[in-house]
Amino acid sequence: MRGFLDVKGLTAFLIGVTLLVIAVGGLIRINDAGEACPDWPRCFDSWGFDVSEEEQGDWYESNPEEYDSRGSGHRYSTFQIFTEWFHRFLAGVVLGPLVIANWWLVKSDKTLGPEAISASNISVALIIWQGAIGWLTVKMDNEHWSVALHLGSALAFLLSMFWLWLVICDHRGERHRWVDFDPDFSFKWRNRIFWLVIGGFVTLFSGVFVSTTPGANFGCGVNGIPKTWPLCQGEIASNIEDAVAQSQVIHRWLVALMEVLLIFCCYIIWREAEKDGPGIMMRNWIWAATGIYIVNVAIGATYVLSWDIDEGYMEWLSLVHLLLASSTFILLAMTWIGATRSIGAEEI
Repeated sequence: MRGFLDVKGLTAFLIGVTLLVIAVGGLIRINDAGEACPDWPRCFDSWGFDVSEEEQGDWYESNPEEYDSRGSGHRYSTFQIFTEWFHRFLAGVVLGPLVIANWWLVKSDKTLGPEAISASNISVALIIWQGAIGWLTVKMDNEHWSVALHLGSALAFLLSMFWLWLVICDHRGERHRWVDFDPDFSFKWRNRIFWLVIGGFVTLFSGVFVSTTPGANFGCGVNGIPKTWPLCQGEIASNIEDAVAQSQVIHRWLVALMEVLLIFCCYIIWREAEKDGPGIMMRNWIWAATGIYIVNVAIGATYVLSWDIDEGYMEWLSLVHLLLASSTFILLAMTWIGATRSIGAEEI
């Protein structure tokens, strides 16, 4: 059966839904709605999102062991509750059941082989793990480490679906040129790309830690150029006395190091890849990831400098910053997956 119920089409659809779930998760954060549904899986003991301030107060009175980190009198708007509710709806009602259905389709298709089954099994395990981490994030009142772990798990699930999609394409003889890397070049670059993936994840993780830690965005001050950015409190390097409070400083160091590594790798792969030769496709992926990364550094700087005493930070820039950081990591990880599979195909 072709179309949506076809395993390839359903896998592609799940990749799209996962990207939407990640984007909505970022929307929750910038709207300060991470605790807008203090219980799980329900929301203020309701399956809906239209919960009045009075109903929120009644719920807290009935659940004295629960509290909001913003104070006992804090109440959420319908929009804030909706963002959290919609995030859960996409993940639990749409994504979860369809991942299981996709797993069943893969198991039923005897032509796909063991690699597709392995990828599908991992995707099911990760979606269950993601649900557990979502519950933990709610119970921990959106502790910075739990939010970062939640995002990291979502990205891992996304990559498992991309892996599955590639396997399905290969078995159908539909290998796409844009991810068809030269085996010899892949063998040479796979380990280098792996460390770039690790670097991309670490910088992304540290950025999420900063954005979810109260007061961390002020770690380098709000004095504008150059004291706030590119300097930090007017200094090139600050001594780290409190890693949590000064996490923005650590994040900047990591970002700068990663930027240097990416630019260096762009230069090396440009020298090694002959024009229109075997390495040109992989070069394009590395260049694309680096280009997005450099743009995102500028977005991050703009966000830090956007502070206004009346309006605060321009939080939509924070969402763009998160999405671009995730995009860099995803591109690098997809490049590594493509390189690894190209090597495996050559060995077979």
